[in-house]
Amino acid sequence: MSASIEKTGKTVQQAINDALDELGLSADDVVIEVLDEGESGGLLGLGRRPARVRITSEEPAEPAEPDEEAEQAGMPDENAEYYGDDEEYSGEPETPEEAETAAYVAAILSGIGIHGKISSYREDETLHIEVSGQDCGAAIGRHGETLEAIQYLASLVANKYSEERIRVSLDIGGYKRRRESSLISMAERAADKVIRSGVHYSLDPMNPAERRIIHSALQNFPGVTTYSEGEEPERHVVIAPSQDS
Repeated sequence: MSASIEKTGKTVQQAINDALDELGLSADDVVIEVLDEGESGGLLGLGRRPARVRITSEEPAEPAEPDEEAEQAGMPDENAEYYGDDEEYSGEPETPEEAETAAYVAAILSGIGIHGKISSYREDETLHIEVSGQDCGAAIGRHGETLEAIQYLASLVANKYSEERIRVSLDIGGYKRRRESSLISMAERAADKVIRSGVHYSLDPMNPAERRIIHSALQNFPGVTTYSEGEEPERHVVIAPSQDS
């Protein structure tokens, strides 16, 4: 079943960009319908009407069954916390930092009206927290900025209760999984263009985690090499023909 959302914005392009950010997809992965081109309005913006679009994913990722996700994560399925209106507990996290961090994230999400389930597990020096629920867009934000902010705060909580340095990886509504798949597809398409044209190709600015995904995806891609250039927040990946191609 296709994933479909509607978004409004000052312009059609802004509405499309906001919808793609929430879905974690690129324009090549979706069907775009312009429902209303909007109106800029007259003097002082009177009569202004926002543009409205519908975005439908062509090949949505099939969600894994709960027990399958738990098996992939290396954690028992009962290690989950339900938060929000239907708050209940079906298991206890294994460590204090896991318990406190999951509770902190749940409190933030409940505070902005998002209700669902949190699953957490520890893998080496990383604490993974996965959130599933309805209408998670407010907790993801534009380009995942809100998600990254919550992850940063969660990391502070985790390290307050952990005796050793710990990294927190937070995913909300499967955004990061979809985004990673979209970035890899985009990188491979861009690499093909570079090979055909012989011209360097600069991607849009990305955060460090997303740049690492691009570098990793093209590390063994024949005929191209990658590097980052620019200063934050405009730092971006450049895909270039390799010298031995």
